[in-house]
Amino acid sequence: MTRLCKLFGALLALAVLAAPGPVQAQQAGDSAKAQAESRVEQPGNNAPVWRDVKSGASNYTSLPGRETGVLIQEPLRFPGQGAFATAGEAWRNFRNGPLMFYGGWLLMIVALAIVAFYTVKGAIKVHDKPTGRLIERFNSLERIAHWCTAISFVILALSGLTILFGKFVLLPVIGYTLFAWLTALAKNLHNFVGPFFILSTLLMIVVYVKDNFWRAGDARWIAKAGGMLTGAHVPSGRFNFGEKSWFWVGVVLLGIAMSVTGLILLFPNFDQLRTTMQQANVIHIIGAVVFIALSFGHIYLGTIGVEGAYQAMRTGYVDEVWAKEHHELWYQDVKSGKIAAKSTGAAAGAPQAQH
Repeated sequence: MTRLCKLFGALLALAVLAAPGPVQAQQAGDSAKAQAESRVEQPGNNAPVWRDVKSGASNYTSLPGRETGVLIQEPLRFPGQGAFATAGEAWRNFRNGPLMFYGGWLLMIVALAIVAFYTVKGAIKVHDKPTGRLIERFNSLERIAHWCTAISFVILALSGLTILFGKFVLLPVIGYTLFAWLTALAKNLHNFVGPFFILSTLLMIVVYVKDNFWRAGDARWIAKAGGMLTGAHVPSGRFNFGEKSWFWVGVVLLGIAMSVTGLILLFPNFDQLRTTMQQANVIHIIGAVVFIALSFGHIYLGTIGVEGAYQAMRTGYVDEVWAKEHHELWYQDVKSGKIAAKSTGAAAGAPQAQH
């Protein structure tokens, strides 16, 4: 009997601890009274209930957590409008409004500019005939780091663009059934490829950082815009200023920003607030659109824009003529022995130079 009394006392103590406090009880009583009066005076009117829900005030809940007592976030004044909206509505309207509008135009303008530049200028070609003597430009580790980052980036870019613009661009064309399947695939690819991109980006930073610091020759490259417009020869090191800018702004700054905000969105169990995730989503979208726009230029120059550039990253080797015309300072350091790099001739069984 004594044990039964003790057990009953413990249960009663737990019930007291779990019960709402006096202030919460008073608020709940007032709210319930108002709702009861509303049902009598205005049957079917649920406005008092939703007014309490949208107030953003924390109510009683038995579940632990920072926002478990708040069903809907507090109202905010929507940017550029006089009406009030909840934080969730404000985020959704901003995402589907300015972010999509300006982001879509940025991507289209950059893509059209690259097409126009290629139409007018064409590919940048070497002026002399290849010698057949090859120099190793990228070793195996460097190429693995680059391709792992590049492939995961392309998957994330395509899946992210599908999630962001698909409802307005793809849905009217392919219909609901195919669009539902495609967006589900894009979401899962984005979630599972994201961590692989983070690891690849960190590896790429470690592998390439030593060759991307400022050198005296970068000032001349900037002054002549790398000879892109005039065709003038501008000597540069292993990476010119344009490639270094892509490394620091794209790979390092935007790569890390995408990784951090992506982790916040991918793992909500970090105990972050809904506002934190909404802010992370806005930063993620802005950074991703800028990242993709910059990547258009990098991909263009690394494929059809500069003859022999893709071959360099695919095989790791470039012809001496290509090295001298595009990266003369690096070529001189290799020939003088200042920089260790494999040199070989085509006749010795090395990868063939293709231009």
